Amino acid sequence: MGTTRPVVRGTAGRAATGKPGAVVAALMLSMALAALDSTVVSTAVPQIVGDLGGFSVFSWLFSGYLLAVTVTLPVYGKLSDTFGRKPVLIAGASVFLVGSLLCALAWNMWALIVFRIVQGLGGGALQGTVQTLAADLYPLAERPKIQARLSTVWAVSAVAGPAVGGVLAAYADWRWIFLVNLPIGGLALWLIVRHLHEPARERSTRARVDWSGALTVFACGGVLLTALVQGGVAWPWLSAPSFALFGTGLALVALLVVIERRAAEPIIPGWVWRRRTIAAVNLALGALGLLMVAPAVFLPTYAQSVLGLGPVAAGFVLSVWTLSWPVSAACSQHVYRRIGFRNTAMLGIGTATLVLLAFPLLPYPGQAWQPTLVMLLLGAALGLFQLPLIVGVQSTVGWSERGTATASILFCRQSGQTVGAAVFGAVANGVLAGRIGSTDLDAVAHGLGTGATSETTRRAVADAVHAVYLGAACAAALAFLVLLVMAPRRFPVIDEP
Repeated sequence: MGTTRPVVRGTAGRAATGKPGAVVAALMLSMALAALDSTVVSTAVPQIVGDLGGFSVFSWLFSGYLLAVTVTLPVYGKLSDTFGRKPVLIAGASVFLVGSLLCALAWNMWALIVFRIVQGLGGGALQGTVQTLAADLYPLAERPKIQARLSTVWAVSAVAGPAVGGVLAAYADWRWIFLVNLPIGGLALWLIVRHLHEPARERSTRARVDWSGALTVFACGGVLLTALVQGGVAWPWLSAPSFALFGTGLALVALLVVIERRAAEPIIPGWVWRRRTIAAVNLALGALGLLMVAPAVFLPTYAQSVLGLGPVAAGFVLSVWTLSWPVSAACSQHVYRRIGFRNTAMLGIGTATLVLLAFPLLPYPGQAWQPTLVMLLLGAALGLFQLPLIVGVQSTVGWSERGTATASILFCRQSGQTVGAAVFGAVANGVLAGRIGSTDLDAVAHGLGTGATSETTRRAVADAVHAVYLGAACAAALAFLVLLVMAPRRFPVIDEP
């Protein structure tokens, strides 16, 4: 069988072809913009703070971007089902590039934070629409290939991003971190405009856009995610700001339910949660987002403070899971074609549970190869878990629902990461404070990763990270149970022409 040309399928089975290589290159470049963003910026934080000030609020450079991406995912998903993928992707990429240019021109930290949020408003379209197009362009048998390429983009970005950011910050200027997006994004936009062709959609088939639902989703997600991101950081959990934000968020949730029930074409339609397959995958990938926080946030601190590694070596210990993840994802098709999407994902997340449970059993202080091996195995397990679920869900819906379905699972994964950052941060702080007998964690943090770290602090950090990994193992076990109980044994795949 020859190579399948990518096609964009219409609601009536119509298709339009473009140059396969150009279209795939455009998708990979678009994904690279979103994937590189946070990893590149994180390396240049010292230079940014040194130039603009605002050390007390710099975390919002990441939180603000995350909030904007997360809450816009379902909105862009519905818009892509209504108006088509191409206009949504072009609009999102354009907003992202405008935000990048504004970030490069920022005159203080608050301006940079606001412009990062603008970037995030475009980033939500990049993440969701690219994943949806990957399913549109290829039939089921060929989808693992394009998904593996997109996974490779994330893997390369995770490894190369910090190095690129460090080089630009050290030898040029931190503003080039944002300016470099412009030629990459410009090329992606040109390829999309020229080579991505979608069938014309009849005006009579265009659904009305639920703008009130979109605004409520944005407000509700923004309030609740702000409460989770800033709770225990900017203010105590049991404080007036926390109660006010959570109370407002719950009220907005109730309002959203009322609006979506009355809307002709809701942004978050009820079928996303009424269908067993999609509901189970939503919850399972929410748990994935939760457990991903453990290594991504806490392993570098463990590697530097407990193992005594330098920043570069600590980054390598973390980055190895991005090497095994796409390889495992690419190979997953050979497994799920034999045992099905659900069983393949259960095999992956079951293995991940055991790997996460093994981390607290590592000897203290141990050797660098030990957590490196753990991360290599974890990446392989998660690649076997995530890709079959994404491909499986996309294969159970038609063109007119695929954007919404894809956005819902990505939204749940992003939300899981936000919840995980808050929950595991509280767990780590609690264990650390208990072990060192002090709540002044700022004073302790100044000595982490340096030769001044005491033995008591090293053991406290090790115990805190072990507790976080145990929590991540619980999240993985929860994902396994969700798939076992809720997901159908065989996904109801739609036959495609």
